[in-house]
Amino acid sequence: MTEPDRPEPDYPEVLLGRPRTLRGRDVSRGAEVSLVSARKFWHALGFPVVAGDDVMFTEADREALASLTGLVRDGALDEPTALSLARAFARSADRLAGWQSQLIAEAVEDELTAGRAADTDQTFRLPTLDAATETARRIVDLSDRLEPLLVYAWRRHLSATVARMIADAEPEEYGTTKVRSVGFADLVNFSALVRKMSERELARLVQRFEALSADVITAHDGRLVKTVGDEVLFTAAPAAPAAAIALDLVDAIQEDDLLPDVRVGVARGPVVSRMGDIFGTTVNRASRLTAAAPAGTVLVDGPTARELAELSGFELHGRRRRVLRGVGTVTPSVLRRASSGGRRPG
Repeated sequence: MTEPDRPEPDYPEVLLGRPRTLRGRDVSRGAEVSLVSARKFWHALGFPVVAGDDVMFTEADREALASLTGLVRDGALDEPTALSLARAFARSADRLAGWQSQLIAEAVEDELTAGRAADTDQTFRLPTLDAATETARRIVDLSDRLEPLLVYAWRRHLSATVARMIADAEPEEYGTTKVRSVGFADLVNFSALVRKMSERELARLVQRFEALSADVITAHDGRLVKTVGDEVLFTAAPAAPAAAIALDLVDAIQEDDLLPDVRVGVARGPVVSRMGDIFGTTVNRASRLTAAAPAGTVLVDGPTARELAELSGFELHGRRRRVLRGVGTVTPSVLRRASSGGRRPG
């Protein structure tokens, strides 16, 4: 006698860890804050405001709200800062959840389609119910094991950020800028590739570019600021690591059969750091140098060239002075590895 099929669990509720038993007013009352304040923090976390009679909250929601508003009540943070922190958590968690879910879904799809006839349709499609259900099941199984890794990674990056902040601190006065070497790496002819490749092939290419770039940048103690499709923005404190990153990116990508050539621009100067991103003329100069660089080439600005000229291992070949749109006059140099380990200032 066969057993009847067991109903699938409510995977979203399983991931919440506790049943939905509370309404919005229950959460606000339990956290000892007004319903208006509760909605404000809930919205800052990236979720839509819900009707007061909807039973969709858990005890975990009440505890989180009480913890966050407690920081304000105790004077550890003011309300605008607490709301900004909530938004930062929300943006990072939303992207992380989507990224991880997609990776697991792709692995599930590969397993379910293994052994079948080759799929000639390379466009992305919505997953089947079987694939979506299996992905949800695996995410539930992995969540408890991944959660400590998330906290570990956050503390490690928080430690590195605090170390950089102390190293950048001025002894007497508060400043908003810091001196950094900034680099852009840009895939050549990416727009033409977009027209020729399927969506699935394009996704693999972008993922490969991001992974390879991250490996090279972190290997030289640089910081990957962000990736935008065919472009990567990175920083390093001294000029030498930034130069090593740029040259290694060019070499690594040239050796990769999947990726087209890359061009890199590096500039050095003050930058403004805000919300994990960087801004300023130095960033713009690096971007314009990248656009002006030939494929497989690294272009650096004058401040970078002057600092590298005192170091061994690099060759600098000066180019004519040019005007870069929105930046002004720049005298770039082509950066290469020194052929004999010596130095050759441009």
